[in-house]
Amino acid sequence: QVQLVESGGGLVQAGGSLRLSCAASGRTFSTYAMGWFRQCPGKEREFVAAISRGAGSTLYADSVKGRFTISRDNAKNTVALQMNSLKPEDTAVYYCAADQSFATDWRGYRYWGQGAQVTVSS
Repeated sequence: QVQLVESGGGLVQAGGSLRLSCAASGRTFSTYAMGWFRQCPGKEREFVAAISRGAGSTLYADSVKGRFTISRDNAKNTVALQMNSLKPEDTAVYYCAADQSFATDWRGYRYWGQGAQVTVSS
């Protein structure tokens, strides 16, 4: 089992940057693929980015490709999402998630953090 805690959310103007971090408990962090998802009120949770166990592979939603970067540090049990050139439509609660399968469907992830609010003003 793994517990996840996000940090780094906040309010930023359009065009700005934020970095989200997710700290994981447990000794088996490197055996999990990690994902970032986001959700707006009344909308389904959507995929943002994912990274494989050894960080050799990454996936991005088309809407964030070229602006967001996912990374992980298995020695520190952390995964990060660097978000640049933010747009008002990026406003959402962002969640990190872990599972042993590398996937883009949120239903494939077993473990979830509590979420971090990101608000981008125009």
